[in-house]
Amino acid sequence: MTPAEPILEVTGLTKHYPLTRGVVRRRAAGAVRAVDGVDLTLRAGETLGIVGESGCGKSTLARLLVHLERPTAGRVRHRGEDVTGLSGRALKAVRRNIQMVFQDPYTSLNPRMTVGDIVGEPFEIHPEVAPKGERGRKVRELLDVVGLNPEHVNRYPHQFSGGQRQRIGIARALALRPEIVVADEPVSALDVSVQAQVINLLARLQREFGLAYVFIAHDLSVVRHISDRVGVMYLGRIVETGTDEQIYEHPTHPYTQALLSAVPVPDPTARTRRDRIILTGDVPSPADIPTGCRFRTRCFKARPRCTEESPLLQLHPTAPHPSACHYAEERTTRT
Repeated sequence: MTPAEPILEVTGLTKHYPLTRGVVRRRAAGAVRAVDGVDLTLRAGETLGIVGESGCGKSTLARLLVHLERPTAGRVRHRGEDVTGLSGRALKAVRRNIQMVFQDPYTSLNPRMTVGDIVGEPFEIHPEVAPKGERGRKVRELLDVVGLNPEHVNRYPHQFSGGQRQRIGIARALALRPEIVVADEPVSALDVSVQAQVINLLARLQREFGLAYVFIAHDLSVVRHISDRVGVMYLGRIVETGTDEQIYEHPTHPYTQALLSAVPVPDPTARTRRDRIILTGDVPSPADIPTGCRFRTRCFKARPRCTEESPLLQLHPTAPHPSACHYAEERTTRT
């Protein structure tokens, strides 16, 4: 494959959780549309940021990418091979190349296992990666790479701080030398000062190991710092995608514009010049998604067409990047 070709392609990825009613006789009563037709690509060595409010489907998308959940529909291709329906040894081989860093460092580590056992567990599952006699050395090397003391292999997770625990999770994800790491809000549970340390660590590891990241977060400033491209997610779908500069400097979807208008600005002068966009209403339930454009119930640009027709994620005549809005070409100065 050439460097320009994607190593991960997602097409129409969908995850619906069925809802049922009744106690004795269960019957279908709809579905929670957590992820509802997501398309994305990831190239070697780049970072794709996924941003959106809580409940928009980001974590479900992450679990689908690493095959912790089976999709309802859609395809995931790794280096051109369809890996959506794999199981057994074939799936095990794919998971060597796609690893995950979980959101909560306090619950994602087994409290009954030492740090050495946690980081070395991937070698037990994939014994072909490291001979048994070399695993202890490799575990110590991994701890050193993420900035932890290799001599602490016999300590337990409760003996480490939150930032240190997340470094343990990163070391575990790197054990099999994957080419893709899916990071599901890896700094949201950490203090701000520790967040910066972990983000800088991830950036350094990307350079050293040639990693590609899918970096999921709700903090737009964190995503901007680390991402090459950004996808904005709302109610299970990507509604805008582009380079970090396109998304942050020239947002065209009203939801993206509203999100960016809420980002704190330290400069008081710039803050007074900016027009804050206040969204009305609540986020609709993923079990009862509005007809037409799913953002229309909160959108300041909504028109009758938005009620009837669902917009596609596509380029518009005067928009510099794809956006799922009928009126994305109508640029706004509100942000």
